[in-house]
Parts: sequence; C-alpha cells; structure tokens
Amino acid sequence: MQFTTEELRQLLSQPKPLLLENADLRGADLSGADLSGSRLAGAKLNDADLRRADLVDADLSRANLGYARLRAADLRWANLGKANLNKADLSTANLSGADLIDTDLIDVKLSGARLNDANMNGADLRGSDLNKADLSKAKLVGANLSRADLSDAKLIDTDLSNADLRSVNLIGAKLIGVNLSGAKLNGADLRWSNLSKANLSGADLSSVKLIGVDLSESNLSETKLNKADLTDANLTSANLTKADLTEAKLIGADLSSALLRWVNLAEAVYAANTKFPPGFDPRSAGAITNPYLR
Repeated sequence: MQFTTEELRQLLSQPKPLLLENADLRGADLSGADLSGSRLAGAKLNDADLRRADLVDADLSRANLGYARLRAADLRWANLGKANLNKADLSTANLSGADLIDTDLIDVKLSGARLNDANMNGADLRGSDLNKADLSKAKLVGANLSRADLSDAKLIDTDLSNADLRSVNLIGAKLIGVNLSGAKLNGADLRWSNLSKANLSGADLSSVKLIGVDLSESNLSETKLNKADLTDANLTSANLTKADLTEAKLIGADLSSALLRWVNLAEAVYAANTKFPPGFDPRSAGAITNPYLR
C-alpha cells in the first residue's frame, strides 16, 4: 500500500530512525527529507524524489531505486548492497564509505559524485556516467564498468583488480597507484590519463589508446599491450617484464630506465625520439623503425 501525501508528512515527522522495511514509496516526494539511519531494506522507491535527502547510514539493501532522483543526496556509509539503482540520478551525491556490493548501477548518473572509500565489489556500472567522480580508495574488485564514462575521474589508490573496463572512457583520469591487475581494458580510451605507480600486472590493454599517458613506475609485467598506442607515453622506471607489445606504437615514448626483461616487441614501431634504456637494442627484441616518423 502506498502512502498518501498526508501519511507521508506524518511519517517523516516521527522520531528517527524510521522503520520502513519493504515499504511502498514509489514516486514519493522525499526531497530534502531526513532519513538518516532509516531502515529501508527492500523498500520500493522507484521514481522517488530523494534529491538532497539525508540518507546517512541508512539501510537501503535490496531496495528498488530504479529511476529515482538522488541528486546531491547524502548517502555516506549507507548500505545499498544488492539494491537496484538502474538509471537513477546520483549526480553530485555523497556516497563516501557506502556499501554498494553487487549493486545494479547500470546507466546511472554519478557525475561529480563522491564515492571515495566506497565498497563496490561486484557492482554493475555498465554505461554509467562517472565523469569527474571521486572514487579514490574505493573497492571495485570484479566490477563491470564497460562503456562507462570515467573521464577526468579521480581513482587514486582504487582497487579495480579483475574489473571489466572494456570500451571505458578514462580520458584525463587520475589513476595514480590504482590496482588494475587482471583487469580487461580492451578498447578503453586512456589518453592523457595518469597511471603512475599503477599495478597493471596481467591486465589486457590490447589496442588501447595510451597517448601521452603517464605510466612511470607502473607495474606492467605480463601485461597485454599488443597494438596499443603508446605515442608520447611516459614509461620511465616502469616494469615491463614479459609484457607483450607486439605491433604497439612507441613513437615518442620514454622507456628510459624501464625494466624490459623478456619483453615482446615484435613489429612494435619506434622512431628516433623513442627513448630506450642505455644499451638496449630494440631491433634485437623485434621492434621496427619507420624513417618517415619523427
């Protein structure tokens, strides 16, 4: 049974926290409401207006928030585990420390949202808008972020191990110290992003655009970089042990002081402005040069 406007007004005036497990609040106007600490597990909140609502430490596990409006809502430390937020608007919302394990976040608007320290392991974020979002120190182990927009996002010390990042937009993203071991990044766009000190061991970066990317001091051991475009990339002091750079583009790349033990450079293209460690012969590793390239 859904609440009438008067019943809703009376409900919100009651002492907190509110006990609303499995409540039917579809389409309800809860904008600016104080729902901090409320128990809303399993609640129906489809199409609800929760803009600027206070949901700090609220239990929204298994709740249905499809198409809900949560712009600028405060969801710090909220439990949203296994909730449905499909196509919800969480732009500029504060989700710091929130539990989003196995949550449905497909096509969600999270631009400018704060997700630092959030636990998003196993979450489904396919096609979501995370432009300029802060995901620093968030856990996204095994999460699905394929086709998501993470341009200019902050992912410092974020754990994205074994995550699906295929066809993701990471242009200009800050990924310093990020863990991308075992992640799938096929077709991703990482131009001008910062991946210094990142762990990309065993990651799949085949055909990825890495133009101008900072990969200094990163771990790229056994990483698949075949056909990747590393034009003007900074790979100083990077670990490329057993990495596969078959047919990679290394024009203007800086690999000085990089560790290149057993690296595969078969048909990788370099030019006079490509910097290799002293004494390293790229031709003996299978690389080729093009005299027409700068």
